[in-house]
Amino acid sequence: QVQLVESGGGLVQAGGSLRLSCAASGIGFSRSALGWYRQAPGKQREVVALIGSDGTLYYAESVKGRFIISRDNALNTVYLQMNSLKPEDTAVYYCNVNGPYGNRWGQGTQVTVSS
Repeated sequence: QVQLVESGGGLVQAGGSLRLSCAASGIGFSRSALGWYRQAPGKQREVVALIGSDGTLYYAESVKGRFIISRDNALNTVYLQMNSLKPEDTAVYYCNVNGPYGNRWGQGTQVTVSS
């Protein structure tokens, strides 16, 4: 069973950068699609970025050009590099692993961008 541990959240001023990491245990990581989602106060969860097992990428329009998703299969880790952060990026960010052995979520990490 896959377990996910997120890190890298915090408080940053507008225009700054953060890098989120999500380390997975369990089998099937390299065959899994990986994603980052976020949920802002009073809002529904939304997809931020996705990376397929073949490296196919997707970004939400709101983050395109600012965020980069990447994966390291040797470390069973997915990253989200967040640049040029805006106050509207403030949310709890969740990583997701969706693969042959199920769908799993990280515990969430708070990202707060001050203006």
